[in-house]
Amino acid sequence: MNLTGLIIAIISFLCIGLFHPIVIKFEYYFGCGKWPVFAVLGVLFTVASLFLDNAILSSVLGVIGCSCFWTIKELFEQRQRVRKGWFPKNPKRKD
Repeated sequence: MNLTGLIIAIISFLCIGLFHPIVIKFEYYFGCGKWPVFAVLGVLFTVASLFLDNAILSSVLGVIGCSCFWTIKELFEQRQRVRKGWFPKNPKRKD
């Protein structure tokens, strides 16, 4: 029985679930201006995934890298959700 696909699917699911609160907290404390952090992390994880022979580890790093790239988009959408009042705005942060 080959469990590789199942393992990758579970890790992908957990990664997506983990990045959702990261987007909310990151936008709350730092705003959208720090999005290059996720671009750099995305590149690092994606490039690292290219150099691993292990299919599971390579896939996990690729999923994390792409999740970092997707987070950039979500940061800007989170800003819109905050403006609509769906999420609280950080009163201490100056935009």
